[in-house]
Amino acid sequence: MADLRPVAGPFVALGPSGVAVRTRLKDLTPEDEKVLRLVGAHLGSLASKDLKTRCADGLEHCAGSWAARKRDLTAESSSRWAGSITKATHDQWALARRGQAGHVQSLETGITTMRHRLSLPVGQKGTKRTPGGYRCAHEWFHKTRRLHVMEDRLQKVRADPEAGRVHVVRGGKRLLGTRHHLDTAQLTEDQWRPRWEASRRFLQADGESGKATATRRSGSARTARSASTSRPRSPTWPTPRTAGTRSAAGSASRTAGRSGQTEWRRTARWPTASTTTWHGAAGM
Repeated sequence: MADLRPVAGPFVALGPSGVAVRTRLKDLTPEDEKVLRLVGAHLGSLASKDLKTRCADGLEHCAGSWAARKRDLTAESSSRWAGSITKATHDQWALARRGQAGHVQSLETGITTMRHRLSLPVGQKGTKRTPGGYRCAHEWFHKTRRLHVMEDRLQKVRADPEAGRVHVVRGGKRLLGTRHHLDTAQLTEDQWRPRWEASRRFLQADGESGKATATRRSGSARTARSASTSRPRSPTWPTPRTAGTRSAAGSASRTAGRSGQTEWRRTARWPTASTTTWHGAAGM
């Protein structure tokens, strides 16, 4: 027993270093809505240009090109907005790449299964682990034609990731497709246009959490924090390190013995949102 190492006491593991909260802005005046629309449209146009530049770089993208894009955006906005736009562009491009990889994997799985079933005699039953042959010669014939179509599609889909090409739509591919089928969606162009413009606006300050530097707070958080210094010192508020709802201060002590529970970090600052996204006025 003397050779055994001592068992350390229980402790709470550290959680993520930050949290982003997206919310809607309420009780806006007409002047506020006008300003938000103008700012969102301007930043949205910058985000569209930056996404086009990032897609053109393809696999040649590096930290130097990221810095060059940010410098160009800073001249037309600010350093904070430029960092948020480039980070959002990077995330959107990476998401498109992951979608391409998933599509290629799905096609490869379907082709492998189809080849296996075509190699079996017609009508042969499968097992719990592997499928059997096709039920009739008619289905077998159509699946052979389908196999050639899928192989040709896989060859074309593989060419995009190898060349660094991605297919993305700012505002959403589904909403863009709705424009060509307004009758089916029971919408008019005047009803569709505000939704499209609102989805392409950009008004968020997530910072550059993807880089090695620490996550930056948004300007609204800094303003709220500086404003709180003029008031009397507030009581200690529990702030979650991971997304979740605020609980009583006493619940922090109960999380020590539960795995997967939210860890609460006690701070003297008022809780503020680190990210604010405006989705347009009601009905847009």
